[in-house]
Amino acid sequence: MAACAASLCGASSVVNAQSTPGPPPQPDMVIDAATRQQVVDTLVADLERYYVFPDKAKQYAAMLNAKQQQGAYDAVSSAEGFARRLTGDLQAVSHDRHLEVQYSAEPLPPESANTEPSAQEKAELLGIGRRLNFGIETVGRLPFNIGYVDLHAFMPPDQVSSRYAAMMTLLGDTRALIIDLRKNDGGDPDAVGLLASYLFDRRTHLNDIYTRTDNRNHEMWTRTRLDGPRYGAAREVYVLTSGKTFSAGEDFSYALKNLKRATLVGETTGGGAHPGMPHMLDRHFAVFIPFGRSISPVTHTDWEGTGVVPDLAVPADDALAVAQRRLLTGFLATEKDPEVRDALNRRLKELH
Repeated sequence: MAACAASLCGASSVVNAQSTPGPPPQPDMVIDAATRQQVVDTLVADLERYYVFPDKAKQYAAMLNAKQQQGAYDAVSSAEGFARRLTGDLQAVSHDRHLEVQYSAEPLPPESANTEPSAQEKAELLGIGRRLNFGIETVGRLPFNIGYVDLHAFMPPDQVSSRYAAMMTLLGDTRALIIDLRKNDGGDPDAVGLLASYLFDRRTHLNDIYTRTDNRNHEMWTRTRLDGPRYGAAREVYVLTSGKTFSAGEDFSYALKNLKRATLVGETTGGGAHPGMPHMLDRHFAVFIPFGRSISPVTHTDWEGTGVVPDLAVPADDALAVAQRRLLTGFLATEKDPEVRDALNRRLKELH
């Protein structure tokens, strides 16, 4: 299913239906009643088998069966339109933005019991990562030695480990750090743990993920060994969020907020806390079904449906300036050099 994930989700198959920008526009297809019936029947079966909450899965399945029997989909001949319609019906009752039916003009490869991607699939996923610079949009230094990272996705650790190490090496001597997740719509939770590991001095419990498939919690901890230098826990970290920050981006924000390792600035995030996997419905349709849920060791719950609430609620467009003002005001409070104080005050005026 890695190829399915790459073609439908634009990212690796690990956990997130929205971890990178979607694929380019594709030709639509005319579908008939038999196709609609097969897709709905398989969707119903997969929901009941995999969805994280079995009781809710039965509710969603009953809704789909009722609509199919009532002829609600009879007039839908567009494959794209059918995928959107099914997604809309599911999300209207579930409010789970990870639960999504998708259409592919290219025939999807058959599902395999072997979840390890083939060499070709790995090459395709690597190509996607390279096209997106592995989610790393910008690494830089703002005035007064504030580090800045604009991260659009959390790509798999085997792709980003050396890149995160290089990134944190460049940022290693900055006075404080701003991590911009305003355009980050998700990715791999293991990459969340990898990046978070640079911000702690000791092994720290970040999150748990409960999975229905094995009925157990998988603990997510920071790593004891890293390829690059730790930033450590002493320096201030700000995380910028928006309503578009989603899934793995929220995972990172939620963990750092609850562990009091970062100050969140911006907007309440999108509210997607359920990891999952794609499943084929036929050769041209697949569904991304959440099979798990996140559980914070601090709050003992997650951000599903509610989003992560920032510490400082401001419009997303203002978040970077607000974070800088907060940091510079703190620098000013301890700065003794008159020339540096004057420069700090000028910079604060520029940011208003």
